[in-house]
Amino acid sequence: MASNTYRAIRAKQTPSTITVYQAYSPEIAEPALKAQKFVPPFSRERMTWIKPSFLWMAYRSGWATKSRQERVLAIEITREGFEWALRHSCLSHYTPGEETSQEEWRKKLRASPVRVQWDPERDISMRSLSYRSIQIGLSGEAVGRYIDQWIISVTDVTATMRLIDGYLKIGDVQAAKGCLPEETPFALPEDLQEYLKMK
Repeated sequence: MASNTYRAIRAKQTPSTITVYQAYSPEIAEPALKAQKFVPPFSRERMTWIKPSFLWMAYRSGWATKSRQERVLAIEITREGFEWALRHSCLSHYTPGEETSQEEWRKKLRASPVRVQWDPERDISMRSLSYRSIQIGLSGEAVGRYIDQWIISVTDVTATMRLIDGYLKIGDVQAAKGCLPEETPFALPEDLQEYLKMK
């Protein structure tokens, strides 16, 4: 795992791709796996959130046990698409003292096709950590780009989620950790780091 920088993107990645996670019901997951992209009943009209952190996805879905989150998908997307999303994003929460006013921030939030929020990262026991994990909400144009241009592959990682959960339930933390994907710091240009309040 990456060093614990307060705001940093840690992800499974290759030189040209980054892996993000989403959890859905079988009704959405099965067609997506067959088509290798999201198809109906997935709705392009709703905001969809992608998460580069495997453990944050585990926390959010309860290790793939929560209702309508029983299937966890690993979606490999282009780095170019991921950076496009970040460059067209607006932070989902206003921070007093920023260079823009709260009203300007609200206008930007309404106009932006992407929202970014930084939530506490989780450890394998689902405890909140002292550093943050990025969550990215896609809507409008960004959803279309995600589905039609960025996705390289869709893989079902539900079995891995449940295997790790099983190891944890019998107290075998080392075996559980051995199943985690390797996540390393995702490099971004300086200007984008500043834009996302990573510096």
